[in-house]
Amino acid sequence: MMMQLPETPNQKNSLFNAMNRFIGAVNNMDQTIMVPSLLRDVPLDEDKEVASLKSDMDEGDMYSYYQLLKSIRTDIEWGVRCASVDEGRTRSSSSASTSSTASSASSLSFEEEEEEDDEDLEKQFQFHLTGLQGVLSKLTQQANSLTKRYKKEIGIGGWGQ
Repeated sequence: MMMQLPETPNQKNSLFNAMNRFIGAVNNMDQTIMVPSLLRDVPLDEDKEVASLKSDMDEGDMYSYYQLLKSIRTDIEWGVRCASVDEGRTRSSSSASTSSTASSASSLSFEEEEEEDDEDLEKQFQFHLTGLQGVLSKLTQQANSLTKRYKKEIGIGGWGQ
């Protein structure tokens, strides 16, 4: 379990803190929802916050979304489970062929290529970092919303929140 650290204003938008907020929200959800089976057959459609982000693959009930949020938390804490080992092998063999092609190029064009690759990597990183922070923010809101919805369903708190 990750310990939540206080955020300084400069760190508010850090990836680490976005992950920490999400994990905290899911932990809170997990501790609040004592009987997850009560979420079965409770449609997402009643909760606009959660329903707006469900995918076509969702079963459409709060229980499946509860399980999804817990699964994402586990992936963040322990690493993403690889779908296929062969996929990684395919990537590394294509990288090897790319690097052998680059080594046969002239040194001047290699340096130019390397600079372009560095710029591309930086842009890709910024793009994906921004996207990941946005997704984590939405998932955090959904975990909080699901917790409130559960409280409402069983008749405790959450009415004025």
